[in-house]
Amino acid sequence: MCGIVGYIGKRNAYPILIQGLKRLEYRGYDSAGVAIINSTNHLNVYKEKGKVSNLEEYVTSHDTSGTVGIAHTRWATHGEPSSVNAHPHLSESGRFALVHNGIIENYASIKEYLIGKGYHFKSSTDTEVLIQLIEFVQQRFHLDLGLAVLYALRRVVGAYAIVVLDREHPEELICARKSSPLVIGIGDNEQEYFLASDALPIVGYTKHLVYLNDEEVAVIRCGEKIDIKNLSDAHKQIAPNVQDVDIDLDKLEKGGFPHYMLKEIFEQPRCIADCMRGRLLQNEHKIVLSTINLHRDQLLKAGRFIIVACGTSWHAGLIGKQLIEEFCKVPVEVEYASEFRYRNPVILPTDIVIAISQSGETADTLAAFNLAKENGALCFGIVNAVGSSIARASDTGIYIHVGPEIGVASTKAFTGQVTVLTLFALALGYERGVLSRKVYEENIDELARIPSKIDQILKQNDTIRDIARTLTYARNTLYMGRGMNYPVALEGALKLKEISYIHAEGYPAAEMKHGPIALIDENMPVVFIATHHQLYKKIISNIQEVIARNGRIIAIVTEGDKEVKELASFVIEIPETIGTLAPLLSVIPLQLIAYHVAVVKGLNVDMPRNLAKSVTVE
Repeated sequence: MCGIVGYIGKRNAYPILIQGLKRLEYRGYDSAGVAIINSTNHLNVYKEKGKVSNLEEYVTSHDTSGTVGIAHTRWATHGEPSSVNAHPHLSESGRFALVHNGIIENYASIKEYLIGKGYHFKSSTDTEVLIQLIEFVQQRFHLDLGLAVLYALRRVVGAYAIVVLDREHPEELICARKSSPLVIGIGDNEQEYFLASDALPIVGYTKHLVYLNDEEVAVIRCGEKIDIKNLSDAHKQIAPNVQDVDIDLDKLEKGGFPHYMLKEIFEQPRCIADCMRGRLLQNEHKIVLSTINLHRDQLLKAGRFIIVACGTSWHAGLIGKQLIEEFCKVPVEVEYASEFRYRNPVILPTDIVIAISQSGETADTLAAFNLAKENGALCFGIVNAVGSSIARASDTGIYIHVGPEIGVASTKAFTGQVTVLTLFALALGYERGVLSRKVYEENIDELARIPSKIDQILKQNDTIRDIARTLTYARNTLYMGRGMNYPVALEGALKLKEISYIHAEGYPAAEMKHGPIALIDENMPVVFIATHHQLYKKIISNIQEVIARNGRIIAIVTEGDKEVKELASFVIEIPETIGTLAPLLSVIPLQLIAYHVAVVKGLNVDMPRNLAKSVTVE
């Protein structure tokens, strides 16, 4: 959600900024802009509604020279998508420019105050209010820009990651963050610096990164170390914590696939194998997780697990609940992170709070996590992004290690999360002595076979594409599942909504009689996940109820199934597996169905409208 790129050094800034914006397109946005100081200290600002390519086309005939600049892709919050509301925003005098991710909650009162002081506003954004406030503080107290930013931010309520430049001092950039990520990349001998919302735009230039912490303000000058201070102390200097991050840039390319989403669906066999590597030791029939070794006593004594997450990660959490309760015999609650902290939840020191987030930057999940920490619970993070805010806020946790996920609709991150939750539940259940050796070993052996079984499903891609065409003209679709496959039904429905814009809802199949059955007619496709696991016979009864009302059925079934095959209009077979591992297989056809429906409809699969990959605001 929104993207920031910045550069200061000796190279031409513009190509670096534009390439960085393109690498951040996956986050979701509706406009883009750049601000660059040229050799005569003139500040050029160019902004366009729409794609980064629109911005590129617009600046073709304009001056883009200069070795210091900032750039932004905006996802609208305050004010409609437009070139006026796009970032960067200028101060009243035109001296300062700013890019901003986040939301300034008290912008209205600040704006009213500044208008009273003679300031004028061109946009509808909260961001323009912030740069005007910074200029007001700088001029009133005759401060250098770094201190002006620090003091201005003390008056701000909300979330932000910002980068500010000054046309009168092109030798420096100022940046700061609170509840929104910001990364600084250090070039050779500190002769150049790169800034971005995440590491992807930076790793092509350097692997030496500094992740700013909340309420830190950094002054960046070429040839000097990063000068970091905290909002609470304008004089105490904080030593930058430099981390080396290794991201394979080849993994950021499409690799011959027409879309990132399809590539990422097909990467899942390898990704799940990577996720289990070094953790699942099949020859020894053992699962090794450092988090259990390091926090064994707290985990064994846990009275309750609370899983907080949003969207697809919440669906993974619902599967995790069943796994932990079945294998560990400990109660689990799964909460929408956005609601959790606002309902005054009871959190006990014996609780383990698990935050699940692909990006590790989901604002609601991070806030829920921080609330848990304040109440003394052990905070356990499950994330993909190394160095992310949730990863750094965790007392312990597990990385899913599935590599960069560019498609906005999550696929491999979901299966990675489910894999990690399965490993954790099995390992902890066995450590607690409530899981038999036989069940433990059976699940270990079957987990090792899951990647090859996903490969078998992917070989049916052409068949699934043909079936998906039957959903293209649907206006509404129902997804039904039971037990472990109920969260998969939710996830399948979400995928269809996200990228095809067809309304879809997931339900436990038994709930159909309590309302949704009223919707069923010959125009209503119903997708059943009807594998040979929990409540199979009851699922068949639910299928017959739909048939009696002329509904069209697409069924995901276990290989060799005969009963459902006789009832359904279309059937997709998946390999046999243990019931607890069924979601890792049954979700794959649903991902492919959503993808192919969107492609047939001619939609932007990787960047669906109104959605963002990393939701860094509430």
